[in-house]
Amino acid sequence: MSSPATAPPAPSSLKRIVAASLIGTTIEWYDFFLYGSAAALVFNKLFFPDSDPLVGTLLSFLTYAVGFAARPLGALVFGHYGDRLGRKKLLVLSLLLMGGATFAIGLLPTHATIGSAAPVLLTVLRLVQGFALGGEWGGAVLLVSEHGDAKRRGFWASWPQTGAPAGQLLATGVLSALTALLSDAAFTSWGWRIPFLLSGVLVIVGLWIRLSVDESPVFKAALAQAEQRRAEAGTVEKMPLVAVLRHHWRDVLIAMGARMAENISYYVITAFILVYATTAVEMSKQTALNAVLIASAVHFAVIPLWGALSDRIGRRPVYLIGAVGVGAWMFPFFMLIDTAGFGALLLAVTVGLVLHGAMYAPQAAFFSEMFATRMRYSGASIGAQFSSVAAGAPAPLIATALLADYDSSTPIALYVIAAALLTVVAIACARETRDIDLTAVDAQEEAAGAAPAATTADARTA
Repeated sequence: MSSPATAPPAPSSLKRIVAASLIGTTIEWYDFFLYGSAAALVFNKLFFPDSDPLVGTLLSFLTYAVGFAARPLGALVFGHYGDRLGRKKLLVLSLLLMGGATFAIGLLPTHATIGSAAPVLLTVLRLVQGFALGGEWGGAVLLVSEHGDAKRRGFWASWPQTGAPAGQLLATGVLSALTALLSDAAFTSWGWRIPFLLSGVLVIVGLWIRLSVDESPVFKAALAQAEQRRAEAGTVEKMPLVAVLRHHWRDVLIAMGARMAENISYYVITAFILVYATTAVEMSKQTALNAVLIASAVHFAVIPLWGALSDRIGRRPVYLIGAVGVGAWMFPFFMLIDTAGFGALLLAVTVGLVLHGAMYAPQAAFFSEMFATRMRYSGASIGAQFSSVAAGAPAPLIATALLADYDSSTPIALYVIAAALLTVVAIACARETRDIDLTAVDAQEEAAGAAPAATTADARTA
């Protein structure tokens, strides 16, 4: 039987929690992806106007990559306080930071107005975005994972993952509409600011919804036990980061490896493709944006299906389908785009994102089930975000540089295939976590002597 601390909430309550996590992550990813699309389309002209067009794009993607560099720091800080203070409080803070930075980008003067200070300020705001997103993902997926039951955790926890394609859909949709309605001169002059300023409205909506949900019951029980143990025995908990790195370094490495193909393929398919389609194949910006827009809608729809399948056959098999599939799809992916037809471009991006969804959907439950309650935010966030520095951060930059050096898509395809092989190895080394009760993870930590004091007490109560 489930303990009182972990009894599944009423369906209406769980749906409200899922909705709060989904809306919050959608807004966060909208802000993050908006920057990536703008970096590919206009930032090279506005903030790096003295450079060669392709070099300007590289510099623009470099500021894009800086946001990833801040994500591990966000994972450390938010993970630590999320394991100490709670998931909900940190999720509210991450939303405020991300939304504030994005709104400020919309007000930022360009190079023509303030010179070299413009790209510096742009980089600072990008750092704030990355820091906030580094803390957002872990809290959002844990809030759902720790409310739901083991049998359908893969399905419910996959819904916050749909925030990525939903944010991509929203960001690309707004940009696509603006490029269709405005001339190139108007869009470059002032139109690009509108999507960034809209972030302020979205943040207000997200805060209203996110503040209405309860803290994770699993975390509240663990915190209460920690306070009781501290009062009775004076026991001081280990820092979550120390416990994770000492006893879960293998799980952290597996999570990092699992993220390589997922992260790299996603940014090649959705961000770099805007450069490749408009420069190498000479398709219009509108055509490329429309393809990503439609494919993102399909991506959104298939993620919960992959999550539900992981509840039936396991996290590892579904993840492997995605990793192998993405690697095998890369050469057909570029061959289709090279035909310069919209239908072929749409097919290439859609199939790529469907296969990516097989990795992304089970990821939330998979990573959550690896760690005990009072180190789960830190463990899941560190594993997910530290890999982004080597994976998603340089992916558009590396792909653009390979295109500039070789004038061919072959090296880019091989780059993604290498990442897929690394992910296959990582998943092969992982243990299956489907059907694990999260309180059982705490009990295993106690038996191994690896859990923080409060986690051990929580396991005995459960």
